[in-house]
Amino acid sequence: MASGAGAHGGTAAGPLRTREVSAATGYSVQQIRDLEAQGVIPPAPRAANGYRGFSPEHVRDLCAYRDLAAAVGPVTARRTMRGIRASAYDDAAAAVAALHTALGREREEALAARHALLAISAEAASDAEPSAGDVMTIGELAGALGVRASTLRFWEKCGLVAPERVATRAGAARRYPLAAVREARITAALRAAGYRVPDVRRTIEAVRGLEGLDEPLAVLESRIGAIADRMVALLRAGTALAEVIAARPPGR
Repeated sequence: MASGAGAHGGTAAGPLRTREVSAATGYSVQQIRDLEAQGVIPPAPRAANGYRGFSPEHVRDLCAYRDLAAAVGPVTARRTMRGIRASAYDDAAAAVAALHTALGREREEALAARHALLAISAEAASDAEPSAGDVMTIGELAGALGVRASTLRFWEKCGLVAPERVATRAGAARRYPLAAVREARITAALRAAGYRVPDVRRTIEAVRGLEGLDEPLAVLESRIGAIADRMVALLRAGTALAEVIAARPPGR
């Protein structure tokens, strides 16, 4: 980002023109107009000749939006920038705090998935030959994973878990041998970390193809690093967001 005079690129000569804001923020002139129309920044006053006159606060907000979009995505960033100006002081502060909480939760889920995959990988290296005692019923496996039996059936339908079918007096019952239990544990770990079904399916197929867990573990490591980058971006946006919130009337 190019720097100008003043903390946010402003000058003592008066309002900033659109091209000066573009030079200070790196956004194109059209992007600045679009972001103004979307409520990311407040409407810029118009001079008698119709030209917009921006302030250092507009530059500040645009820079904050860039970091916020990197942290939580452009849709949430736009909603947040609009919301903190329209909300009461306490609601605006809580909205930003919730973004930090959500990112922290996302990291914890990714760490839990990595821990689960590492544990499963270690087990795979020391597994003995399967025996009858290694087989679990759908109820036993659901209880062990903390999910519903219907969730296991959904995973089966999606091709994520492949139980065996055993004939019983009541009909066919699902039985989960060691390989199916491992698939269910991988699925549970990755779904808890926010992975979509197609992504989980690719992981399961890699495990079934005897390719091991190196690739999904590498993906998780990359995701954990990306979350850290997003946390830093949210922290960078924080100072500007605090200034915007501080301008709100306290209380309701």
